[in-house]
Amino acid sequence: MTEAFKEKKYLQFALLLVVFILLCLVISPSDSVLWRLPPLFKELPIIINDAVRYILFDWWLIDVWDPDIEEFEQKPLMNQFTRSASGVILFLIEFIREIMLGGVKTIVTFSGWDWATENPWARWPALPWTVVAGGFTILGYALNGKRLAIFVGFTFVYISVFGQWEPSMETLSFVLIAAPVSVFFGLILGIWAFKSKTVEAVLNPLLNVMQIMPAFSYLIPIMIFFGIGDHAGAIATVIFATPPMVRLTLLGLQKLSPEIAEAGQMSGCTDRQLMLKVLIPTARRDILIGVNQVIMQCLAMVVIASLIGAKGLGNNLLIALNQLRIGLALELGVCIVLIAIVLDRMSLAWAEKQIDYFADLSFVERHKYSLIFGVVFVVGIILAVIGSFFFKEGFNYLNLIPHNKGITTQDFWQAGVDWVWDTFFYTLKGFNEWLIVEVLVPVKKAYLAMPVVATFLMAMGTGYIVGGWKVALTVGGLLLFIAFTEWWDRALITAYLMTISVLISSFVGIVAGTLCAQHPVTTRIMLTVCDTFQTFPSFIYLIPVMMLFGVTDTSVLIAIVIYATVPATRYTIQGLLAVPQSLHDAGSMAGVGRIQRYFFIELPMSFPHLALGVNQTVVFALAMVIIGALIGTDDLGQLILKSLSDREGIGNGLILGLCVAFIGLAIDQILRTWANQRKKALGLN
Repeated sequence: MTEAFKEKKYLQFALLLVVFILLCLVISPSDSVLWRLPPLFKELPIIINDAVRYILFDWWLIDVWDPDIEEFEQKPLMNQFTRSASGVILFLIEFIREIMLGGVKTIVTFSGWDWATENPWARWPALPWTVVAGGFTILGYALNGKRLAIFVGFTFVYISVFGQWEPSMETLSFVLIAAPVSVFFGLILGIWAFKSKTVEAVLNPLLNVMQIMPAFSYLIPIMIFFGIGDHAGAIATVIFATPPMVRLTLLGLQKLSPEIAEAGQMSGCTDRQLMLKVLIPTARRDILIGVNQVIMQCLAMVVIASLIGAKGLGNNLLIALNQLRIGLALELGVCIVLIAIVLDRMSLAWAEKQIDYFADLSFVERHKYSLIFGVVFVVGIILAVIGSFFFKEGFNYLNLIPHNKGITTQDFWQAGVDWVWDTFFYTLKGFNEWLIVEVLVPVKKAYLAMPVVATFLMAMGTGYIVGGWKVALTVGGLLLFIAFTEWWDRALITAYLMTISVLISSFVGIVAGTLCAQHPVTTRIMLTVCDTFQTFPSFIYLIPVMMLFGVTDTSVLIAIVIYATVPATRYTIQGLLAVPQSLHDAGSMAGVGRIQRYFFIELPMSFPHLALGVNQTVVFALAMVIIGALIGTDDLGQLILKSLSDREGIGNGLILGLCVAFIGLAIDQILRTWANQRKKALGLN
């Protein structure tokens, strides 16, 4: 009996669930320690605020020459460093932006405002939109042929015709600085981790925290240290976008066969030559996929970065959100999605493109695309000059279409939302009331009624059943940090929203992924839909649900479900497609029916992918729960959002962010352990 109990984990979990329910029934709020732990970390945010203030204003004073008073002054090193870093990043962003849109700030940097004012001709001219569109179209053709070229050309024409060229180029200039910096740091850290197991062990938990911690949390320290503006948004984006580059660089280098390194060493390579000329070129594909992920992460941050002053589509989208202009917000969101898909396809094509090092080409053949761009550049300039004579109202549509001076479809989309509201008002109202009264409120009350001891028992017990004492203690340690803060109840509210949304998203994603994986055409369509929904700014999902269901938990829940269903669907499709064809054939030969084959062959074999899909669904749900605070929730996200406007909010913001991250890491620890065990059992390692 004891041996059977040890082997059958579902019996252990059933016993754990019974004990958990009994503790919830027996322990009451009057049992102070068993109900809630004392907030021992209540003073931690104050300590962090004091430490930051000391580092920023009093630590390591150095002599700095002040040209205004012509004397040396003592100033803190950190303050000087952050100002210098901000200045360099802002200069680079403005430089690229003025190449695209024209301007005077780059010239002023080297000459001064007085000289630039006295010489009106001293202005960087805008590059015609036709030249930029043509250049990217040629690059698309060079990377992956005419299909990609047509899509790239359509994207840039769409952006220009709809009058979103200026904010789009502001966003693109932002990405073109943040992405290379993220790639550089990610490559360096990935190589360092490859060379040192200690560094890898230290980086792994840090990368997990960076990826799961809400972006709002580290906006606060960035504002304190670097101020607000495009430079601050770029720094926040670098922090957010660097982890996937580190992971994929490390993965690419670790996958290499030892014989490759041995061959390089036998050829007389030094350690530096071995890394730069042998290992990195061989791991090129994984590293370039890392570049692709960096670009996508940068574009995912454009709206959040606008909260601390970044210009571009994200800022305009945030304004449209505040004004409830759904049509305009949708147009802006489509622009962001198109840019994201273009950069995604181009970077993936770059990663997949094979270089023929032995081709004997003439000068024209080697540089044909550069020569074609030269022709496009000259023709674009000529068209811009001709356009200045045709368009007399001050807007040269062949040079630069001003913001919001193109065509628009926002009235159509707004009318669509109004029609849905007018037609289904009573249905939506009834559904909203039923969901809140019958489902959300009872579940929320049930979570808040959980004693801390029962919660720890359930979480650590699940960790023990899945992975033993190591996983149980890790999960317990993460939750203990949250329990010692003053926000345990807020964390439970966050967990309640996350749990319901993950259950719904996982179910919908697994069903949709299963149905679409049955045919190549539906697979491609669904993966394209997943790409679109994943690159769509998460803020967009809040707009229609808020209009239809108001400022309620229903709106947040539906927005989370839409956003978090993507990874569950994607991983389900990938898992089912990865099942070997030989197993399908063996099942058919054994006379197994289609449904039996799914439940007894395909589902078990794809379980590791499904578990990782649920894992990513949790991460997506947590991210969206925090963003949902913008339309009013009473969870951790609301407190993080309030910290953004608090001068002393850096401590609260960081601790609250860690609380959210630790919820995700605790679930991640259990699901990843479970997935790895199933991989080992199925012989997939």
